[in-house]
Amino acid sequence: MIFNHVQIKIKDLKASKDFYDRVMSALGYDQVLDIPDVVIGYGTSVHDMFEIRQADEDAPLSHAVHISFNADTAKSVDDFYRIALENGARCNGKPGLRPEYEDGYYAAFILDPDGHNIEAVYADRLITK
Repeated sequence: MIFNHVQIKIKDLKASKDFYDRVMSALGYDQVLDIPDVVIGYGTSVHDMFEIRQADEDAPLSHAVHISFNADTAKSVDDFYRIALENGARCNGKPGLRPEYEDGYYAAFILDPDGHNIEAVYADRLITK
């Protein structure tokens, strides 16, 4: 773990919560923090999480963010991608091997409701897909 937490500011907390509840679940991450109407956190604990925060005057909307989440399996990457698209995300890179990054790097990229580039990656040198 390199981060305690990472936070992005989003336009609509309720809509993003509904989206991320489904997408993060596909990767095996649960909600670990809920400050009503302000912040939702997903991860393994409050010291290992990804947060979405309602943008406001004191917390301006985040722009041009790329965040990559670890997945336990290639199937988790596929599920992440499928569920994200079913819930309003746009494709930014279909699931597949990306040998230009490293051998066995299997990833998918989506644009979330605020246009953030969100990636799920399973890196295993034994993948033959």
